[in-house]
Amino acid sequence: MPLDHTEDLPRFACPDWWSKIKAGQTPMADVPVNEEKARKALAFFNRLRLPDVAGNPLMRDACGEWFRDVLVAFLASECPETKDRLVWELLCMVPKKNSKSTYVAALALTALYMEDTPNAQMLLIGPSQNISARCFDQAQAMIRLDPQLVKVFHIQDHLKRISRYSTGTSLDVKTFDTKIVTGEIPILTIIDELHELGKKAGALQVMQQIRGGSITTTGGQLLMITTQSDKEPTGIWRAELEKARAIRDGKAGAQPIMLPVLYEFPEALQKKESFWRKRSNWDFVLPNLGKSVSRKRLEQDYENNGSTSPEAEQIWASQHLNIQIGLGLHSNRWVGADYWTRAARPEMDLDHLLAVCEVVVAGVDGGGLDDLLGLAVTGRHAETKQWLHWGRAWADRDVLKLRKSIAPELLDLEQAGDLVLVDNIEDEANPEIVDLCCRIRDAGLFPEQNGIGMDPEGVGSIIDALVDAGFCIEDIASISQGYKLNAAIKTAPVKLKNGTMLHCGQQLMSWCVGNAKTESRGNAVIVTKAQSGTAKIDPLMALFNTVMLMSWNPQAPVKKDLSQFLNNPVMNV
Repeated sequence: MPLDHTEDLPRFACPDWWSKIKAGQTPMADVPVNEEKARKALAFFNRLRLPDVAGNPLMRDACGEWFRDVLVAFLASECPETKDRLVWELLCMVPKKNSKSTYVAALALTALYMEDTPNAQMLLIGPSQNISARCFDQAQAMIRLDPQLVKVFHIQDHLKRISRYSTGTSLDVKTFDTKIVTGEIPILTIIDELHELGKKAGALQVMQQIRGGSITTTGGQLLMITTQSDKEPTGIWRAELEKARAIRDGKAGAQPIMLPVLYEFPEALQKKESFWRKRSNWDFVLPNLGKSVSRKRLEQDYENNGSTSPEAEQIWASQHLNIQIGLGLHSNRWVGADYWTRAARPEMDLDHLLAVCEVVVAGVDGGGLDDLLGLAVTGRHAETKQWLHWGRAWADRDVLKLRKSIAPELLDLEQAGDLVLVDNIEDEANPEIVDLCCRIRDAGLFPEQNGIGMDPEGVGSIIDALVDAGFCIEDIASISQGYKLNAAIKTAPVKLKNGTMLHCGQQLMSWCVGNAKTESRGNAVIVTKAQSGTAKIDPLMALFNTVMLMSWNPQAPVKKDLSQFLNNPVMNV
């Protein structure tokens, strides 16, 4: 909820950010600045020229006013009482084609010009060689367009380095690598396209190394500028974005050091497709509209590329409108993905499920060292008869090496508590699964037969562990996969849509549902690991196993007393 304006706001909180966007203002808190530094920064920045536009216009004429606000806040912030810098970090999220890479190259040159510290280092980091090369090319071209600046800066093309002659301080343009900042304490670091680092293993360690400079006597600033990710935010990008939103909304403590500048729609409007598809609403998140962004070309691009399929539209909207992708939508997506979010009940957990359900079944789906071991627990509510679901997964730590492309997502899921990374699946994961099944059995919630369903492939050790714990073979049902799972794959979306199936809103399951791709085989629709590639769906397959079991209308040995549910809304979902 927005903060009450009568209260003292935490530093950098901007509860009226959406009103500012609609009014054409920069969506950030008011920041006190050193006026002399601000004038100096703007004077230098405004004299730079765009190197890749006909006529090489001055920044004074070509740059959107929004970025000048960012520039001044970042380079000239100052506490009126102590004269200390206020903005040590800044995260700016702005859609594609708003000249962010060009502007940030100009900001880097401005910072290099204003810095008096001798022989210091500044870094401008791009996530790929193409992006870092473009940043350097823009910066060096701006210098070469001004004969006076050629005398101020020394350009070393082969090193992608620009130095100021009078101080020896250098700006190094680099491609992201976990070794780029080892042993270095840059006084300023700029990261372009931060969202791409969410896909890279080791990004968190690099960010910690960069931030280590801020605790030295000279300090170190960090500017991050990016578009939204073209997939669900993960890793360092997810963490930084959530932190920035919390600061903006006044929920991150009294004195944060990061200033958020986020061009996005409120969450409710991001979910409202009819709103962001309305082209007149695009203006709100495009601060460079009429400068680097052409409305006509943008609309043509949407018509010809962005609206050709659900998947294409989601990617287009994420890049050009900063619409955050919550669930990956594919042209061959599982249709249940469309209704998954609305069926979430984050306030529900396993304890709640076991307390309110009259009968419960469990599903297991396993794999190798590069897969997840998924467990699903699904129960039938004793009063409403809704199906309620909770999931968990385990994975051998080697999966982080074997599936490097999804390692950041897996680490996120571990932090959320939905995924457990282990050194030995059989020794660590199997006992936990058995303990959970024993808990359900001891509560009298399993049916007399077929309480646990699993794909018989690759689960022999789990079956042995269950038998050792007192389960009978009759308790364990073999659930045929492939086209024979078609009934569950089609039943779940119907129940999700009509509200008769709910889940705990776990990050793990949202990720798996977003990964799920379907394939038609005759009259059947199947969800397969092969179709989903390296993205994992094992916990979802475990859910399908429980859907099959629940469709058989299981009954618990002892009928649950419903009196505890009457007039007790806390016990109801």
